[in-house]
Amino acid sequence: MDSFLSHASIYLAAAVIAVPLAARLGLGSVLGYLAAGIIIGPVLGLVGSEAAELQHFAEFGVVMMLFLIGLELEPRALWAMRHHLIGLGGLQVIASTALLAGSAMWFNHSWQEGLAIGLALSLSSTAIVLQTLSEKGLTGTGGGRASFSVLLTQDIAVIPILALLPLLATHSTVLTFSADGSIQRASDLAHEAGHGSLSLVEGLPGWAVTLMTLGAIAFVILAGVYLTRPVFRFIHASNLREMYTALALLIVVGISFLMTLVGLSPALGAFLAGVVLANSEFRHELESDLEPFKGLLLGLFFITVGAGINYRLFLAEPGDVIGLALLVIVAKGLVLYFVGKAFGLKGRNHWLFTLGLAQAGEFGFVLLAFSTQLNVLPEDLSEKLLLVIALSMLITPLLFILYEVVSKRMKEASVEHADDEIDEEGTVIIAGIGRFGQIVHRLVHASGFKTVLLDSDMKAVQLMRRFGVKSFLGDPTRPELLKAAGIAKAKVLVVALDDTEKTTKLVAYASRNYPDVHIVARAYDRNHVFELYQAGAKDIVREMFDSSLRAGRYVLENIGLSEYEAARAEQTFYDHDRYTVRELASHWIPGTAAADNPGYIKRAKELEKDLETALLSLAEDHIKKSA
Repeated sequence: MDSFLSHASIYLAAAVIAVPLAARLGLGSVLGYLAAGIIIGPVLGLVGSEAAELQHFAEFGVVMMLFLIGLELEPRALWAMRHHLIGLGGLQVIASTALLAGSAMWFNHSWQEGLAIGLALSLSSTAIVLQTLSEKGLTGTGGGRASFSVLLTQDIAVIPILALLPLLATHSTVLTFSADGSIQRASDLAHEAGHGSLSLVEGLPGWAVTLMTLGAIAFVILAGVYLTRPVFRFIHASNLREMYTALALLIVVGISFLMTLVGLSPALGAFLAGVVLANSEFRHELESDLEPFKGLLLGLFFITVGAGINYRLFLAEPGDVIGLALLVIVAKGLVLYFVGKAFGLKGRNHWLFTLGLAQAGEFGFVLLAFSTQLNVLPEDLSEKLLLVIALSMLITPLLFILYEVVSKRMKEASVEHADDEIDEEGTVIIAGIGRFGQIVHRLVHASGFKTVLLDSDMKAVQLMRRFGVKSFLGDPTRPELLKAAGIAKAKVLVVALDDTEKTTKLVAYASRNYPDVHIVARAYDRNHVFELYQAGAKDIVREMFDSSLRAGRYVLENIGLSEYEAARAEQTFYDHDRYTVRELASHWIPGTAAADNPGYIKRAKELEKDLETALLSLAEDHIKKSA
């Protein structure tokens, strides 16, 4: 017990210290966890052999992560990914295996050893990649979706790879005696290590194994469709919050156990269950219950990867290990680059796909251990390759940092479209036709006034044209484009761009060169209001202000105020806010945050007290009338 508590304290303390530091430095939580493991393992020697045992337990975080990802995907969305799963993912696994196996054979390994090495190193790290994509908000991008498709394909590929490896055994088979005196081969031990001591398919003919596997998958689907609702209602009747958590864990653990019994990947089974439950009304409950466990288990997994590095082997052959790790990353990166290009990935998405999946992954640990037990690979080579995999995983966060650097220095890769030739002029020019600009256009156009719509986003322009609204493609901040749109004769310029810097730049240019044009500009926040006011905008609209104010009025109407009283409170707040903005503008210092401006803070507090006094006066009137 004391040993457990001491190790738990060490692991948790390392995570609590290292991860926030890494996050503050912009390195991401994954690198923080890995660094924590290296510090408490190879550097300080605070943990030892238990790291490998913990790693097997912590890998369950990957299973939970895939279950939660499945909850986000409806079956239709999964079906829509079929081409990427089969084509993109399949091609990556085959091409990476071929290149890495060829490289191994170049270094005088047999073709059997080369193929085993290629298969083990072709798989990427589901845990690190998905965690990093989620953390950086890249999951929904084209590159993120392509990466997920490949990772899911790799998880599926583990099953046939495990079946193939015994066929590659060429070394002499080692015979041992079991506890009951019977003879066992190394392959039998490996099978037990790979699938656990319990199995529903061991010793069955091929057709029976297939039936059992299909039956398990069918059970997961049918249970998800027909059993979850009654079970959740039963749990709900207990009025015990912890029972929801227990049920969520039971679903994931139970399905993982069932998949193990039939020789399938627990992660694959959990993902399938998540997809089945994606349309369930209990989806959000499951997500909230499992999210903390997933995060902690994944963090523990990353720490054990760092702590489990064989530093003696690394120090004995540092050049070989680092060189092999870089060779794996470069080889897989080349495959990913050309595969991504073949499937139409471009620009930032292409580089995210290439750099994000270039490492080896946690399934490589399993496959190498299995290959060693089967005598496909010698033990010393397997040890070195395990270190290569761990090192490539350590390098992965740096590859994501490299992606961010590359992404900032390149333009978003999209089909270049020439600017439209503007052949119309209008009383009102609207720069930016997103949700904000569209509503302004609809109101003005429906009132009988001519508008000219400009936007640099081809998709936005095409969308408007599809609805019969003539729009022009081009960068509204370019002087020649504004001139062609007739700004010299226009009465109003509406600046509704998403980019705050471009908005300020356009307002400053227009107010300086066309002072007779009335400028209405959308502001991101109050600081942006001050910038636009200084740049020369006449009317400034904060994008969330009016909608928030209306929501506040609805709240007042539903807690006792009449519509008239709520409207008065809304108008009082609105008038006071306009006055506040004008007052604070004189205290605003460009380039200085409001929190670092004592004069601004002092005046803001005074104005807030004035607002409270005005609204309390209205509340007192309401109380008097009610009495």
